[in-house]
Amino acid sequence: MTNYVASLSLRSALPEGSYLNGLPAVRWLAEGHALHFTAPVTFLVGENGSGKSTLLEAVAVAAGFNAEGGTRNFHFSTQATHSDLGSYITLARREYPSDGFFLRAESFYNVASYIDALDDEPSLGARLIDSYGGRSLHGQSHGESFLALVQNRFGGHGLYLLDEPEAALSPSRQMSLLVLMDDLVRDRSQFIIATHSPILMAFPGAQICQLDERGISAVAYEETEHYQLTRRFLEDPKRMLGYLLGEE
Repeated sequence: MTNYVASLSLRSALPEGSYLNGLPAVRWLAEGHALHFTAPVTFLVGENGSGKSTLLEAVAVAAGFNAEGGTRNFHFSTQATHSDLGSYITLARREYPSDGFFLRAESFYNVASYIDALDDEPSLGARLIDSYGGRSLHGQSHGESFLALVQNRFGGHGLYLLDEPEAALSPSRQMSLLVLMDDLVRDRSQFIIATHSPILMAFPGAQICQLDERGISAVAYEETEHYQLTRRFLEDPKRMLGYLLGEE
């Protein structure tokens, strides 16, 4: 197992009045707990607003990635909306990866635009897009561009941070992502992923960290609400819809 990031902890207290203090996950860290990454694939799961994307973004910033996504060499900002949590956490590292990428679904359009803009600069020589499959990410569907990124740009021996990658992927494409992840893990890569997808969470041997009102805790796949609700719905959609729509 290769984990480039072994754990994260809060280095110092956040300023009073910061909205981040209202997140149970941040309060849990402030109590002196550390989040240890015990598998090459870690999923951060929880309800909307639980802080999983905020925590992943903080890991990305602390690891030197651009807050809006991309590699450590990407330097652009379209709107400063990221939190300052990354300035307050410490990452314990075992070694440094030779590759890495921060993918966030909500700002991937900006990453694709940045790549195209760099390739419009003739002085840079080789086209950057060639490392992403040779075709503009804007010239593909959202899901196709996500998979093109993983297939062509992720080179192994890397730290890959993915924020809700399922947002653009059909169920079958999510399964394709699992296959690509497995190949990369075998090539000494580490993934930390914020997700709602019970398909992705099924990755063999993955560590699942649940963010809720208690803070951050390890949970088994079958114990996640995502798995239980999805299974319950698919086993009897008519009954579930009847319950939800008040028809029972």
